[in-house]
Amino acid sequence: MEVMYKSTRSDQTVTASQAILKGLASDGGLFVPVTLPKLNVNIEDLKDMSYQEVAYAVMKEFLTDFTEEELKNCINKAYDKKFDTEEIAPLVKADGAYYLELFHGPTIAFKDMALSILPHLLITSAKKNNIKNDIVILTATSGDTGKAALAGFADVEHTKIIVFYPKGGVSPIQEKQMVTQKGDNTFVVGINGNFDQAQSGVKAIFGNKELEKEMNEAGYQFSSANSINIGRLVPQVVYYVYAYSKLLKEGEIENGEKINVVVPTGNFGNILAAYYAKNMGLPIDKLICASNDNKVLYDFFTTGSYDKNREFILTTSPSMDILISSNLERLIYKIAGCDDTKNKELMTSLNTTGKYDITDEMKSELVDFYGNYATEKETAEVIKEIYQQTGYIIDTHTAVAAKVYKKYKEETNDNTKAVIASTASPFKFTRSVMNAIDDKYDSKGDFELVDELSKLGNVKVPNAIEEIRSANPLHDTVCEVNEMEAVVKKFLGI
Repeated sequence: MEVMYKSTRSDQTVTASQAILKGLASDGGLFVPVTLPKLNVNIEDLKDMSYQEVAYAVMKEFLTDFTEEELKNCINKAYDKKFDTEEIAPLVKADGAYYLELFHGPTIAFKDMALSILPHLLITSAKKNNIKNDIVILTATSGDTGKAALAGFADVEHTKIIVFYPKGGVSPIQEKQMVTQKGDNTFVVGINGNFDQAQSGVKAIFGNKELEKEMNEAGYQFSSANSINIGRLVPQVVYYVYAYSKLLKEGEIENGEKINVVVPTGNFGNILAAYYAKNMGLPIDKLICASNDNKVLYDFFTTGSYDKNREFILTTSPSMDILISSNLERLIYKIAGCDDTKNKELMTSLNTTGKYDITDEMKSELVDFYGNYATEKETAEVIKEIYQQTGYIIDTHTAVAAKVYKKYKEETNDNTKAVIASTASPFKFTRSVMNAIDDKYDSKGDFELVDELSKLGNVKVPNAIEEIRSANPLHDTVCEVNEMEAVVKKFLGI
């Protein structure tokens, strides 16, 4: 049965490959499967599969207009020697939970899990739909998506990629990873503003019909590498299924036993993928949504009111410094009974007033979720505590999840086994991580800290860090928020 995709804001319906190509629906909505498919494989059989085989078992249910050969080709090109472990996403037992390490790809963050395959899905989709234009990937990043997308698309034929990031709003390592990116088709721009402004600017460029016409005449068309692209979301479903299969294989759970999943959450894509995995039939009980001090999602799950009208706080977990969680729209659409009119009304309210309230009936559909948050102090404390007790070092985003999980257990006494999505390597946020362990490290330089962390955690320095140690910056463009479109046009020569 072919799975079609429709916009969350109208009855616009497209195939999987068309949804990947477009990224965002022309009405500003996000593409969602008309019906969520079921996992068409016996869970017992999963435990003997490689990551690549699990990826095929999951993704073929969503991307039904791809042939077996096309999809397997994309998967095999994505999950190869770019990852520094053969299992792609190892599961580490520490401090009473299972940490799903999603940071073994080329840019040491979970975004690699999807952005390693997206370029291949996109190029395949373009061929399937007889697209002659070059694809221009336009994306905003709060730190990790940018580098992972740049690495995925660098020098990919018939593509260009433009990444906007908040200048001063990402870690020094994240910034250096981006501005040293090679590739004739890559372009990196710092904006004088925050991530939400960068993301809104990108959405405005996508929605500009006049620019779309100019682009088409020049032989270009936009697509997105943000988690709003369904081609980003579907590969993320895979690693939750894989984590379950690993627990089964290692005898940590029985077949059919439910697990909880804890996800540090900013743009809501990563936890939405876990929700999709649950809806496919994976035995997941609670979806634990962990926020930092920008706790707009915690407030939403607690009150049913989403309100971005608040101070934007820069934290040590910058990839979660977000007040507009774009992917939440997909969940809102689902709990509104897949009513695009109702969803559009709420999103219009968010756009005009900065907030919306869901009905009691919709709120009752959120029983699968639990929300909480960790302060900066709590985040640092939990990094130190886990290191001192176990020797395991986690990054700041994973620490937010670890702290929220502790709060959840204290509140509920629920001892269901839990998988925590470990979304970035501690090497990506060395200063914050090392300061949490001991503030004596604060006087050291960024790369000195890298070597200290390696010694302390007895972990090899990742290639992604070694590569940028002595690399020279190749991108130095900085612009105002209202100059973003002009910068895009200049780069494309239109």
